This record gives sequence, structure tokens and C-alpha cells, in this order.
Amino acid sequence: TPLLILIDAEDGSLKAIIEAFALGQMRTGGISGVATDWLADEQADEMAIIGTGKQALLQVASVAYVRPLKRLRVFSPRAGSRRQFIDKVRAEFDFEIMEAKSVEEAVSGAPIVTLVTRATAPFLSSPMVVRGTHINAVGAITPERAELEQDVVARASVIVVDSVPAVQRLSSELIGRFGPPGSAWDAVMPLCRVIANGQSRQASDDLTLFKAMGVGISDLSLGSAIYARARALGKGRAFPHPVRAAPHLRTSLAKTAA
Repeated sequence: TPLLILIDAEDGSLKAIIEAFALGQMRTGGISGVATDWLADEQADEMAIIGTGKQALLQVASVAYVRPLKRLRVFSPRAGSRRQFIDKVRAEFDFEIMEAKSVEEAVSGAPIVTLVTRATAPFLSSPMVVRGTHINAVGAITPERAELEQDVVARASVIVVDSVPAVQRLSSELIGRFGPPGSAWDAVMPLCRVIANGQSRQASDDLTLFKAMGVGISDLSLGSAIYARARALGKGRAFPHPVRAAPHLRTSLAKTAA
């Protein structure tokens, strides 16, 4: 079971141990929601999701939070998985849900497309998506995985990522377009800069692409918020005795905080 361990950088005291599987789903879904809010058309009310695994429901929830969804199209290779996922979505939301029989059917005309798969070969190509589409590509987080054909990356007017260094190391999709770290990567923007500069979608944009790899600061931010809320609500179990990190770790934490 993955765990998030929160340690006070001031004195090395252990603040919390949080089960991190659901936290990771919330973190990944949350950042897709933020990217969608900034990069998708403000009137977009239809979404296609490719992939129905453990991350998928939070991806739908995050987009539904920032856009007035009226219809969701769902595709994954296994019909049973599609139907189980559709049942889960119907239990949580009241918009229309369409079971697609192919990637092409799912994404055709959809203004928001989210890819959350474990695919090792690209499956989304440029002719499948219409002008004005926003794409969240969050499944391929290691070099052997890929969801996007190169013509999709080449067509994107705006390419935004959660971490440029992480994408430069691990995303075969973007490395295939921009090569090793260098000036070509100036076309790729971190999401934090988009938000800081207020760079929302422009009418002239064709495709907008958000590529997420996962960054530790997101886990820390969400974990800290969960810890604060749990304390405020009296949830969780307190440690019976104060627990502190070893002296060398406290020194390292203090340097990091500084």
C-alpha cells in the first residue's frame, strides 16, 4: 500500500501517515481539472474518456467540476470494463453517458478528450480530433508507454505540462517531437506559468494539450490539505507518543525548507 508520510521540516516530528492510493487518484484528477479549466473551451459540455481504470472516475469528476458536462463518451478495449465504469459514473452523475465501440467513435467531435490508459503504442491520431479540442494525456508516464501519435503533438497550438524536466526524461511522446533538452522545448509550458500569466485558451488555438507525469509537490500539497482537514474534523488516530525523525534527516529537512 503506498503511503504519504508528512514530517515537520522545522523539528522533524512525524505529523501524519496517509494512505496514498486514493490521494494519488485525487491529485492526478485534480491537476487535469485545473488544466481543463484553463485550456478547454469555456462552453465545452461533452467529454470523451479513453481508459476505464482506477484513475478514470476522478478524471471525469475533475472535468465535470470545471465544465457543464451534458454527455460523456466512454471507451476502453474490454466491453465489460466499459460497462462497469459506466455504472460507476451513473451512480455519481446525471449527465448522458455513451458507450463507444472505438477510440474514433468516442473522440469524434468531443471538445474535451482525456486519455488515461496503460497503452504501449499510440492510438490517438490527428484526424480523429476536431479543431478546438482540449486533450488531457495522463496515462503514459514512463518511456515505454504512449497514447499520442506524433501528428497530434505537432498539431497542438499549446502544449502544457505539469513538469518540464519530468516530461523531458520520461515522455516518449514529447521527446519524439522535441528531442533532448534544448531550445526546442521552449514551446512547452509548465502549467504553473500558464496560471501565473493568465494564459487562457485563445479563439485561434487549434488543439491544446496537457501532458501530466505526476509531481511530488502535488502529493505534498494535497496531503497537507487532507491532514489539516482531518485535524479540524477530529478524524484519524493520534500517535500515542511524539515521533521524531533522526537528527541527520531533521538537518536535511531544515535545509530543504530553507
